[in-house]
Amino acid sequence: MTDIFSPVTLGDIVLANRIVMAPMTRDRAGPQDEPTAAMVEYYRQRASAGLIVTEGTQPSPAGKGYWRTPGIHNEAQVEGWRQVADAVHGEGGRIVMQLMHVGRASVRANKAPDADTVAPSAIACPDPIPGPDGVPQPTEIPRALEGDEIAGVVAEYVAAARNAMAAGLDGVELHCASGYLPMQFLSSNSNQRTDRYGGSAENRVRFVVEILEALAAAIGAGRVGFRICPGVGFNGMADADPAETYRTLLQAVDGLGLGYVHLIHIPNKGFDALDLVRANWRGSVIENCGLTLDKARAVLAEGKAEAVSFGYAYIANPDLVERFRAGAPLAHANRETFYTGQGDDHRGYTDYPALNA
Repeated sequence: MTDIFSPVTLGDIVLANRIVMAPMTRDRAGPQDEPTAAMVEYYRQRASAGLIVTEGTQPSPAGKGYWRTPGIHNEAQVEGWRQVADAVHGEGGRIVMQLMHVGRASVRANKAPDADTVAPSAIACPDPIPGPDGVPQPTEIPRALEGDEIAGVVAEYVAAARNAMAAGLDGVELHCASGYLPMQFLSSNSNQRTDRYGGSAENRVRFVVEILEALAAAIGAGRVGFRICPGVGFNGMADADPAETYRTLLQAVDGLGLGYVHLIHIPNKGFDALDLVRANWRGSVIENCGLTLDKARAVLAEGKAEAVSFGYAYIANPDLVERFRAGAPLAHANRETFYTGQGDDHRGYTDYPALNA
């Protein structure tokens, strides 16, 4: 039986255990969207995870959608992430960066004045997005990307991945869920294009496939993962046939030798997303969504995933691995401080004590 505390290799990344810290937006970046000292400490505290996936990180100014989220497209950001990577590696951990271009899921007040808002089609995100004061605001109608612009967006992802590697991180994860730009291309309701990037499932997955191919060529396929959530409705997603879409996507990238697919596993009418992944993907799988230690162990024991990820539990339990080992109770997070810190304000962020403290 697979032990959750046993080592595992995902592509080219060797994990000391199979417990992954899932990406979580915490809104703590500095004035240049650079990682702060508080962020360095936050990730260092959680380095006993087999792998940390960072919060969603902007590959470009146009990719920003939320206030105080970090980027990886200027020198200050690269230097900040270098300090994060050094801190995690100093504790023996591994860390990959989640690249998150939000596309239409943004409000103007959160972006630089000259940063564009783009999407596959000129259809606004129906869900409000919090502005700088935390109050949700209506989104604007995005500009539909021209066909000859798409290669430039792919190049932004590649530049971001190279910057992440230059900062010393162990790889990148492409965020293809939560209604952000890649998922906007995947979903039939947000992608109304009539060119080679729209219409059929084969066309709608093309943008994601091209990004993953380019990332693999730039930094090595074994250091690239991607995150999906078939059937999620967040940020206005309503794909007519998510099983067909994600079957097509998985089959298209299965032969690239990528490090892993990170599945947010939610219920779907007519199909099980984990079964869909396993039937169409030969690589490693990280299972995520509502897992307890017992559920995670069962998933691993049944051979349904190579690793398991936890999000919420990591907010208040920086030493989650050690607590699991000891069978200790988990601390509870204060939801009121999930996004409230500024600068080096540690409240609700790095002030959760470890068990031995």
